[in-house]
Amino acid sequence: EKYGFTPTQEWIDHIRLSAVRFSDGGSGSFISPNGLVMTNHHVGLGQIAKLSTPEMDLVKDGFLAGSMEKELKCPDLELNILVKMTNVTDKVKAAEGMGMDAAKAAEARQQAIARMEKAVSEESGNRADVISFYNGGEYWLYEFKKYTDVRLVFAPESQAAAFGGDLDNFTYPRWCLDVSLFRAYEDGKPVESKNFLKWNNNGPKADELVFVAGNPGRTDRDNTYAQLTYSRDYSYPQIVEYLDRAMDALNAYAAQGPEQARQAESMLRGMANSQKAYGGMYKGLLNEKIMAQKLSDEKAFREKVAANPTWEAAYGSAWTDLEKLYQTYAAEMKAGFFKRPPRSRLQNTALGIVRYVEEVSKPNEERLDGYRDNQLEGAKFRLLSKAPIFPELEARMTLVNWSMMEEVLGKDNQLVKTILDGKSVEEAVKKLYTDSKLLDVDYRKKLLEGGKKAVAKSKDPLVQLMLKLDPIYRAYDKWSEETIDPVRTAALEKIAAARFAVYGKSLYPDANFNLRLSYGTVQGFAMNGTEAPPFNTIYGLYDRAIGFGNTGEFELPARFWDRKAQLDMATPVNLVSTNDVVGGNSGSPLINSKGEVVGLIFDGNIESLVGRFIYDIETNRTVSVHTAYIMEALNKLYDASYIANEIRGGEITSTK
Repeated sequence: EKYGFTPTQEWIDHIRLSAVRFSDGGSGSFISPNGLVMTNHHVGLGQIAKLSTPEMDLVKDGFLAGSMEKELKCPDLELNILVKMTNVTDKVKAAEGMGMDAAKAAEARQQAIARMEKAVSEESGNRADVISFYNGGEYWLYEFKKYTDVRLVFAPESQAAAFGGDLDNFTYPRWCLDVSLFRAYEDGKPVESKNFLKWNNNGPKADELVFVAGNPGRTDRDNTYAQLTYSRDYSYPQIVEYLDRAMDALNAYAAQGPEQARQAESMLRGMANSQKAYGGMYKGLLNEKIMAQKLSDEKAFREKVAANPTWEAAYGSAWTDLEKLYQTYAAEMKAGFFKRPPRSRLQNTALGIVRYVEEVSKPNEERLDGYRDNQLEGAKFRLLSKAPIFPELEARMTLVNWSMMEEVLGKDNQLVKTILDGKSVEEAVKKLYTDSKLLDVDYRKKLLEGGKKAVAKSKDPLVQLMLKLDPIYRAYDKWSEETIDPVRTAALEKIAAARFAVYGKSLYPDANFNLRLSYGTVQGFAMNGTEAPPFNTIYGLYDRAIGFGNTGEFELPARFWDRKAQLDMATPVNLVSTNDVVGGNSGSPLINSKGEVVGLIFDGNIESLVGRFIYDIETNRTVSVHTAYIMEALNKLYDASYIANEIRGGEITSTK
C-alpha cells in the first residue's frame, strides 16, 4: 500500500521458483532458461578453489568456460529450489503426548519429523526438511528440488570480485564485481529452468521499490535479554578470540610461499569476513544503547502479557526460566564450542564416516539428524567428495583449536586427555595428519561399504580418534538435549505463543537459512558527516585504485588497465538499498516490481552488522552489484559476450 504495489501469487511463485539456495552457505537465482545460475564470487569461492590446481589458480586468475563443453563440474555442491511448503505445526505438536516431560516431548517431535520427511522424500524424490519458525511456534515442511551436477561457467579474478579486500568489506561505497556464474545439469544436460529472472540492464532508480529473494542465515532478534547477555558475556568473546588466532595462523601459513597462499586463499577470505562480521556483532552487544533498547522492548512485551491473567498464567514464567537456565549452565554451554571437530575437512570426514556406519544400523526415526534415509544420499555425496584437501593447512587450523581448547578446558578435561593422549598439542596434531589415509576417496568408500566392522578395524589415526571422540561429542549433545533444550524449547515456545497473542504475525520470524522475501528502496545514507550516494560508478573504481597506488587489496587486474578505454566510465558499479538482509543472503538477486533482476546482493554496510540483533532502516544498508556493471564486464573485459547474449535472451553460443 505504501509503495503502490501488491504482488500477485503468480509473481511470488515465480520469484520463489527462480531462487536458488547454495549448500555452501549462500543464495542465487536462475537467470536463463538453460540452468544458468548467478551468485556471488565469494559464495562460489569454495568451489572455485576446489577446482583450482597449482598450475591453474582459478581464484587468482578467474575462469571463463568458453562453451558448455568446457564448464567445470563442482566436486560437492548442491543447489536447492523450494518447490512446496506445507504447514505441519498441528502434526508436530500432536506427537507430544499428554503428560510427557520436555525431553520426551522433544524426542517425540523429532520422530514425527523424521517420519514426515521420509514419507515426502520417498514419494516425490525431493529433499524434505521440517523447519521451525518463531522458536517452535510453527513448523513447516519444505520440499526442495535438488541439483548435484553443478558446473562453473564464469568467475572474475579475486582482485576484481573482492576489490578493496578486508579494508572495504562491510563498507560503502564499494566497487566490487562480486559475481560468479554456474550451470545446473540433470541427466548430463543443462536444466530447462522454466522459472528464471529476466535481466534489466538499466537497474533501479533512486527511491525505487526493490526486493531480495534469498536465504538469510541467522538472526537473533527474538532472543530474550538473558540470551543476549549470555552471547555478550560468554559465546561472542570466545568466537572473536578464536577467529583472531585463526587469522594469525592462516596469514602465517600463506606467507610461506605462493602455493601455501593459493591453498589458504579461500579460507582466508572467509575467515576475514567472519572476523569482521562477528567483531561488529560483538560491538553491537557491547553497545549500551542497543542492549537498553532490547531490554525496553522485552519489558513492554512482558507488561502486555502480565496485563492479561490468562496470558500471564500460560506464558509469564518463560523469561524467568531462561534467565535461570543461562545463569546456571553458562560455563558448560561455553565449553560446547570445543565439543565438535575443528575446521578440518579430514576430521569432519572421519567423524562423518564413523557416524554414518553407526546410524544406518538404527531405525530411521532414531537416527541423528543428517543420517536419516532422506539425507543419506547427501551425506555420501559430501563424504566422498574429490575436492582437494591440504593436510598441512588443516593441521595449522587444528593446532589453533586444540591449543585454545587446552587453555579453556584445562589439561585434566576428559576431551583434552582423549585428544592429546599424553602428547603435546603439536605432537598430537602431527601424528594425525602425517599418517591418515583419508585423502584417498577410494579408502573412504571402502570404509562406508564395509560398515561398522571395517571402521572398527581401521588403523587410520583420524578414524581411531573419532571412534573415541564420538561418544564424548554425543554425551555432550545428550546432556544438552536433556538439560538445556527442553527448558529452552519450552520457554521459547511459550514466548512465541505470547508473541502471537499480543502481536499476531505482524513480526516476521528469525532467519533460519530458508527462503525469505525482503522489500526496501534504493537509498543512500548519512555517513562520516556527509551523505553516501545510492550509486557509484566505474570512475570511482579507478580513482580508488589510483589513490592506493594500484597496490595490495586495491590492485586491479591487468585487463582493467588494458581495456580501460573500451569501458563506459559512467556505468554504475554498486548500489545500496534499505532491504533487510544478513549473512546467507549473499548471492540473492535484487529484483524490481516487474520481477526483473536489477542487482546482485553481496554485502552490507558496517552499520548493518548489528542486524543479527536489531534492524534500523535509517542506517542499515544492503550493498549490491549493479546489473549494468556485470554486463559491461562480461562484454568488454572478459570476452564473455556469449554469456551476456544468453542472459539477455539470445541463443547459447560460445566464445568461438
